[in-house]
Amino acid sequence: MNIILLSGGSGKRLWPLSNDIRSKQFIRMLSDGQGGFESMLGRVYRQISEVDSGARITIATGRKQVSLIKNQLGDRVNICVEPCRRDTFPAVCLAASYLRDVEGVKEDEAVVVCPVDPYVDASYFQALKELTEMARSGGANLYLMGIEPTYPSEKYGYIIPASNERVSGVFTFREKPDVAAARAYIAQGALWNGGVFAFRLGYLLRKAHERLDFTDYEDLYARYGEMEKISFDYAVAEREKEIRVLRFGGQWKDLGTWNTFSEAMADEALGRVTLNETCENTHVVNELNIPILCMGCRDMVIAASGDGILISDKEQSSYIKPFVEKIEQQVMYAEKSWGSFTVLDVQEDSLTIKIVLLPGHALHYHSHEHRDEVWTVMSGRGRAVIDGVERKVSPGDVIVMPAGCRHTVAAESELKILEAQLGRDISVEDKQKHEL
Repeated sequence: MNIILLSGGSGKRLWPLSNDIRSKQFIRMLSDGQGGFESMLGRVYRQISEVDSGARITIATGRKQVSLIKNQLGDRVNICVEPCRRDTFPAVCLAASYLRDVEGVKEDEAVVVCPVDPYVDASYFQALKELTEMARSGGANLYLMGIEPTYPSEKYGYIIPASNERVSGVFTFREKPDVAAARAYIAQGALWNGGVFAFRLGYLLRKAHERLDFTDYEDLYARYGEMEKISFDYAVAEREKEIRVLRFGGQWKDLGTWNTFSEAMADEALGRVTLNETCENTHVVNELNIPILCMGCRDMVIAASGDGILISDKEQSSYIKPFVEKIEQQVMYAEKSWGSFTVLDVQEDSLTIKIVLLPGHALHYHSHEHRDEVWTVMSGRGRAVIDGVERKVSPGDVIVMPAGCRHTVAAESELKILEAQLGRDISVEDKQKHEL
């Protein structure tokens, strides 16, 4: 299979664990079946590999998520980076052009597009293989997956099929309705639109050329900001006459809120948490190194991280987004391709960060104009380069780097460093990269 996974999200609905860098698909709270934890991204990648070990997987995403994807999957997938956000149709067009011009996929090959974060079982990916075969056969220009609804949801768009057959033509589409309208759609045999599409690569590229004049992937990348912001549904699916929908009745959940996400959590309590015997249907996630004690909590979700603390009734947790958007808070934790960082303390003229550098990885060789930095090595071993001079580093070493000093560090084993940033104008923009 050629699979394009669409990875977006602003990280609002699973606050405080998700933020502008760590969207919901990267949070490691699902059971991996072996006693550990995995993210939605890791779970979907694993499931695809189990169904089709030779699948070519390409993730279409924005710049902010590249480091997280590499942190969790390494170089096992291709990453097609959008230079700016333009909605799903431009994202799919760019990824399709990437497949042809960078990966060498032929235009008559089938491609399937799906979200990066569905909570599903293996039957979903078997259905993706079936959609791929349908698209390859050329019986229609576009194939969709329609999810058999389990309740009248206001969160999804609806596909009204032309018949009740497993594979059917499409009569029409409906936007996200209110509950009464959703109930009426379901009575007509409507299906949830799960955002899954399959087509031949050449078909989609022709659709891209209809909206923007470009020659190849590099040219489209350069012109990407000129593309209108429009969804794949509006631009393609709702206009296509030769279209079919495949019914899917297997496990499918959108873990987009704490209420639904908690249903799939590996345990009711993660981190330093104690629930007494009077708690019922309560899930707690604690990323802080302090204990949380819950007594008499019923139908609640509690989440604590460096970004904040949420205490909510499960049903009310679905309405978190507008409140989180009013909170001004810098990102306190992020996973990067080289490891992770955690902000420990913020003062007017200092910032203290814990850096975890993975073995074999290094920071960019860089300098800062407006701040001094001090590294204290807490554990692990590695090599630091300070203004061109290399030195070994080990636990207890302290390295002082005044403003303008060029520096980097590489990890031989997992390296934990306490970094103190000192200055009146501390900013993420104050960083200049250099050749080493």
